[in-house]
Amino acid sequence: MAEANAPLLTTADGRPLKAALATAQQRAKRRAFLLVTPLLLFVLLTFLVPIAYMLMRSVEHDGFAASAPALVTWFEENPDFDPANPPEAAYAALVQDLARMQVERTTGIAGTRINYSVPGTISLFKGGARAAADLAPPYRESLLEVDEAWGQTALWRGMQSASGTYTTEFYRVASDLKLTDEGWARGQDNERIYLYLFIKTFMISAIITVLCLLLAFPVAHLLATLPMAKSALLMILVLLPFWTSLLVRTTSWIVLLQEQGVVNNVLVSMGLVDDAGRLSMMYNMTGTIVAMTHVLLPFMILPLYSVMKVIPPSYARAARSLGATSWTTFRRVYLPQTLPGIAAGSLLVFILAVGYYITPALVGGADGQLISNLIAFHMSKSNWSLAAAIAAMLLVSILVLYWLYDRLVGIDRLKFG
Repeated sequence: MAEANAPLLTTADGRPLKAALATAQQRAKRRAFLLVTPLLLFVLLTFLVPIAYMLMRSVEHDGFAASAPALVTWFEENPDFDPANPPEAAYAALVQDLARMQVERTTGIAGTRINYSVPGTISLFKGGARAAADLAPPYRESLLEVDEAWGQTALWRGMQSASGTYTTEFYRVASDLKLTDEGWARGQDNERIYLYLFIKTFMISAIITVLCLLLAFPVAHLLATLPMAKSALLMILVLLPFWTSLLVRTTSWIVLLQEQGVVNNVLVSMGLVDDAGRLSMMYNMTGTIVAMTHVLLPFMILPLYSVMKVIPPSYARAARSLGATSWTTFRRVYLPQTLPGIAAGSLLVFILAVGYYITPALVGGADGQLISNLIAFHMSKSNWSLAAAIAAMLLVSILVLYWLYDRLVGIDRLKFG
């Protein structure tokens, strides 16, 4: 009753104060949104849109569907046909499309699309297209006389699978599945290169993360505990390689680690190894691990330093005054307080290592290649859909890792500085 009788508060121009405040808040929100709009558009155009396009390319490829309309129509009308014994009508549609490809010069596009799941079909399509105009019914016998490979069950399965614009075929190939006469099946052990590289990439990334943590922890502790002048000098030494070009740093490791490099020359001059027994530290996994550990080390030091810097030294002194040993003080007092920095640095280094490309490509050789190099290989061969499928699987793996980190550690404990 007292509130109902209270006078209405108004502004100087007579407007209700509550309505004026709401209008001012709305105006402030619109102004804030306009200020962040350029950044929002930049993120959308340079991050979300490319990722969305990549995900779309991983399931889209119309190279065969657009080049073989007659056979695509026949597949739609006969989805349950027997790939081991296609009827004459299927061969007639195929010959019609081969003749069309020869005229429109799309034989390479269609053959390359089928070649992704059934290797060796590019030359088959080119030979069939050249002979298609001269073939006469019955087309089955005519086409098989040109090349018996046209009767392969796997080939007809591949053409049926490629008759749609959208497919999961590239994810199957990236999972080491092979298209056989019986359908998609697990390949031989020596053919399982994709999952092997995935496992290898994650294992190498884990090793590099552990090495970075072991090397970075004492350095970050020194940075956090030294006097300011010495700490600043040490920080410059840490950041100086960080500011140097990645290509320069990688090239420096090639100079150091190659068989005729600085390290081997020093070992030979000291008599530790023979001139004929120089260590092989380059163009293998050793070179990849050494170079990537050095490149990624600052990404571990900086989060650790940011956490250690704010740990009060009085905690350790209090523990020691209560009788704790140095090891107990470190294990039960100091180390638990550095866990947010360890988690942040480990997550950062691991994710960067999983997607690293330049260093493994330059110093890894054939044995030091990671999954990123395989993605680049397929992109250079214009197999964008398979490259996108592998990249999408890598992206999902990272998101799962991020989810696990959030569940186990908590993303709110992530500290980078």
